[in-house]
Amino acid sequence: MRKRLYFGHPINIYGTDLETQLLERISREFPDWDIENPNQKQHQEGYERWKNSTGYGMDYFNKEVLPNCQGGVFLPFRDCKLGAGVWKEAKFFADQGLPIWMIAPDGTITPLDLSATLPLTVEETRSRIRTSSGETVPY
Repeated sequence: MRKRLYFGHPINIYGTDLETQLLERISREFPDWDIENPNQKQHQEGYERWKNSTGYGMDYFNKEVLPNCQGGVFLPFRDCKLGAGVWKEAKFFADQGLPIWMIAPDGTITPLDLSATLPLTVEETRSRIRTSSGETVPY
């Protein structure tokens, strides 16, 4: 059975050429793994289902998606800081002793040491993803 590798990345990357390039890079680097990309309709629907029923959409990932993966690759913002949700996803794997890596926008993949990385706050993360009027901020 093939292992699943979660690709945690800011939502302002979803649907971009950069996302496509990084997914291709991850697939080349980890040819024996299936890549779990949260930017899929099924995951958007799962997030909304949990948000509507519990008020916390991220529980969908924490309870339904991440437990089915055996490691993760995570994209920080350009200043190498991880968003609150992406950091929490990486911590999920680190807490279980599962492998985690960081992928830079140029496709460089290195082991991720969460003890040397502090997450952005939820507010800081949101400000890097959307404007106050809800428009997506370019990565």
